[in-house]
Amino acid sequence: MRAIPPTSDPAVLVDALGGDDAAVIRQPDGRALVLTTDFFTPIVDDAYTFGRIAAANALSDVYAMGGRPLWCLNLVGWPRGVLSLEELAEVLRGGAEVVRQAGAVIVGGHSIDDPEPKYGLVVVGEVRPEEMTTNAAARPGDWLVLTKPLGTGIIATALKKEAAPAPAIEAAVRTMTTLNDGAARAARAAGVRAATDVTGFGLLGHLRAMLAASGTGATLWAGAVPLLPEVRALAAAGHVPGGTRRNLDAVAGIAIFDEGIGELDRLILADAQTSGGLLLAVRPEAGPALLEGLAREGTPAAAVVGVVTEGTGIAVHAGSGVQR
Repeated sequence: MRAIPPTSDPAVLVDALGGDDAAVIRQPDGRALVLTTDFFTPIVDDAYTFGRIAAANALSDVYAMGGRPLWCLNLVGWPRGVLSLEELAEVLRGGAEVVRQAGAVIVGGHSIDDPEPKYGLVVVGEVRPEEMTTNAAARPGDWLVLTKPLGTGIIATALKKEAAPAPAIEAAVRTMTTLNDGAARAARAAGVRAATDVTGFGLLGHLRAMLAASGTGATLWAGAVPLLPEVRALAAAGHVPGGTRRNLDAVAGIAIFDEGIGELDRLILADAQTSGGLLLAVRPEAGPALLEGLAREGTPAAAVVGVVTEGTGIAVHAGSGVQR
């Protein structure tokens, strides 16, 4: 993001320099637009499912800012001489279904001939500035709440090698195609002001970015972090993405692990996610209301995984933290 020049436009509430999930631009009527884009190559074999996952992933950035998606543009790269246009239609059908589920509308897009298939969205949403969540608003004492289990990167890597068991695949697809809209609603109701979504940089990487923006540190309880089925077994068998290993290297010296936390669990905490959950920092007095709201919104895996602290860095402990 260093190549993007800073802006002095007072209407720009959030830009790329803050490391947030999307840009936020204040409008003359007092509302604000949320602008984001995301696309990637297939992580599953089924074209329709790929479209659903990619759309949910792109929409997540708007939810991470506390917003609601409104309009979308398709972004497509497609190897016309290799894959059929019928398969592309299935990708687009899957994306359109998830966008409709989000209450948004696809109004256009752009495609190119590309040796490797890619799909995603440009998303425009809106947020009330007073309800906006950013990664710079975490404060010491806040509970850290994760709304989806980890492990999609490890399961997707095992899937490519035909080594992932069916229950693990089904659970991963289910979590990746689940919108973060319910989690965002619960966060708004509880007055959450600090949030990010957990995607390619893993839990540790996105937590690191939040703490750096907020000028704080954190304690993370490895035993409290929810995981998808079979993730530990698949990681132990060597099905770890290269991006996950790079994520762990990137937090060296920042994440300080208890001696009881081995390499396997460290990699899981750094696993590169696709369409992961929201990481929310909530005032402790509002924490129970947030958890109740998340339960009502159908996010049963949501868990308190740590606490924001004074100082810097991430202290990662082996336990599950204080019972809340």
